[in-house]
Amino acid sequence: MARDIQITFDAGDPAALSAFWAEALGYQLQPPPGGFESWDQALEAMGVPPERRNDASALSDPEGVGPRLFFQRVPEGKTAKNRVHLDVRVAPGLEGDARMAALEQEAQRLGALGAKRLERHEPQPPLGYGHIVMADPEGNEFCLD
Repeated sequence: MARDIQITFDAGDPAALSAFWAEALGYQLQPPPGGFESWDQALEAMGVPPERRNDASALSDPEGVGPRLFFQRVPEGKTAKNRVHLDVRVAPGLEGDARMAALEQEAQRLGALGAKRLERHEPQPPLGYGHIVMADPEGNEFCLD
C-alpha cells in the first residue's frame, strides 16, 4: 500500500523558511481552513496568541504530486550535517556543460533568495553527472541535481 509522505523541517523561523522553499520548489502556502481569508484570521479565531503564530507553516505542491512540506519551530539551531536531504532536480536529462550551466543558473537564483552555495561536484562519468551542494537560509543542506 502506497502512503502519502510529509517532509518535516525543524526551523527557527517557520514562515521565512517555508517562503524560501515555496520559491525554490514552486510550492504554495497551505491555504487557511475554510471560512477564513488568512491564516492570521484563522489563528486569531482559534485563540492562538500572536507570539505562537509562527510555530508552524506548511506548503503543498500546487499540482498535487509532490509531498507536503511542514515547518515546525524548535528552540535549537542546526548543529550537524543532515542525514537526509532533498535533491532539487533542476537538470534531469541534461549532461556535461549544459547540465552544469543549468545547475549554476539555479544556484544563483536560490542564492538571491538566501541559500548558500557549499560545493560544486564536477561530472565524473559514467555514474557521476555533477551536482551542487547548497544550504537553505537556516543551514539545511540540499543538492541541485
